[in-house]
Order: sequence, then C-alpha cells, then structure tokens
Amino acid sequence: MNARSLLLVFFLLVFAKEDIHSQFGFSHEVGVITGPVAFYSDFGVRNDFETNKGNVGIGVGLIHYINFSYRADCNCYTRDVYFNDHFKIRNEIDYHVTNFDHFGKWVDPDRTSETANQLRAMKGKSRVFDIGTQLEYFPLSIRDFAAGGYKIAPFGAVGVHWVSFDPEVYSELGPLNTPVSTPLPKYRNAFQQEGDSTWSIVMSVGIRYKLSELSDLMLDSRWQYYFSNWVDGLNPSEENNNELPVPENKANDWIYWLNIGYIYYLD
Repeated sequence: MNARSLLLVFFLLVFAKEDIHSQFGFSHEVGVITGPVAFYSDFGVRNDFETNKGNVGIGVGLIHYINFSYRADCNCYTRDVYFNDHFKIRNEIDYHVTNFDHFGKWVDPDRTSETANQLRAMKGKSRVFDIGTQLEYFPLSIRDFAAGGYKIAPFGAVGVHWVSFDPEVYSELGPLNTPVSTPLPKYRNAFQQEGDSTWSIVMSVGIRYKLSELSDLMLDSRWQYYFSNWVDGLNPSEENNNELPVPENKANDWIYWLNIGYIYYLD
C-alpha cells in the first residue's frame, strides 16, 4: 500500500466518525504536528554532538485521537472509570526527510588522509513514511482538563508504527564500492538504495496546553526505534570488515523527534 492509499484510509476513518459514535459513543480529536527530527544513523560518530546536531531533518504528521472520557453522540461524559479518564488512543501518519553527512573526529579539518576525504564526500538522504497507533496516558484527569480545570496536562505514550523508507547514498568522488570513493572494508557493499519497510517502537512524553474549549497546543518529545539498520541506507558491518568489530554500529537506526502540534476536538 502506497502513501496516497494510506492517507485515504486515514481520512476515511476520521470522517466515518458518525458511525463510530453511534456504535461506541466515543469522541474524537484531530490535529497536525511538525518539528525537527534528529536521526541517529551510521553517518558520523556515535555519541558525538556535532553528528547529532548536523544530521537533523524535518517531520510533519496527521493525528487522530479516540477520547474515551466523552460521548459525542449524547454530549455527555462516559461512565466514570479510571481508563476512560486517563487514556486515549492516538492514530498517526508521519513523514520526515533527513540529509546525512559524516561529522566528528574522523573528518576534522586537520585530517587529510584519503579515508577522511572519502568520508567527507559520502552523502545520504532518507525519506520516511510511517503509520501507527499509540496508547497515551494522562496522569491528571482528562475530564478536568477538558473542562478547564487546569491549563496543562502532561502525558506519556507507547506504541507501534509500520515504516516505509526510501534511502539514497552517494559519493561526490564517484560510484560507491570502488577504491576511489569507498573507504575501509566495513563500508564495502554497506549501502542500500532501494526502498523497503520495517516496524518500529514509539515512546514519547509531552504536555498539552488548553487554548480553548475545543482546541489544545501540544509539545511532544518522541523516541522511535526502527527494527532495521538500513533506514538511512548505510550499514557498515563486521561481515564487511573481515569480522572485526564495528563499535560505532551497535544499534539499529533511530530518531528523536521534538514536535509541536495543534489539536481540535470534533463535536
């Protein structure tokens, strides 16, 4: 299923809310999010500030909430149980793009070796589309927040997203996997140019700020771990490196996404 089809499914689910109301009595919220995405990939140096600051992209998303605390079909609150007043289901479609460069000590200006020049010339880009669901927990009462009892509501969330990614890696020195462009054995045949898919775990913490009776601002701090090491298109490995360890490649690709959003409550 391509991105256009998934978007169509998302909007059909949102606009079919009247049928959902009649059957279950839940209320719904929709919103948009955007913000910088720090992509922790195999480009650069592990735990290096310059790498973390440099390989940053931008992301956007569409979100839909199922709110169990309020019944839209009768304009009344649901039965007062703990789950209804402290949990929401968040469905989401996201898209982010990041450009990659090698940063850190191996490409410092004072390094003039052939390897340093090859690393500086290696570039990458990844377009990532994902869709999934999270369960959000609000330690404070969702009803009290909706009624204006307080302005700020913190939350935490965990969920699973399906991910479609389209990487691109190239060298300014020429074709990859040649002695001219590709340094060290661990980088030989360590590139992927074709799109693929995987799954991911999503965890986040954030806050909502009440703007009006039917709208909130949201600040969300997210960690997303992919079940693949090819999302960035680069995967230096021990297999390529004559079984010698590759200490900078200890984990799969992952991102940190700090986003701000606007949430609207549907009647």
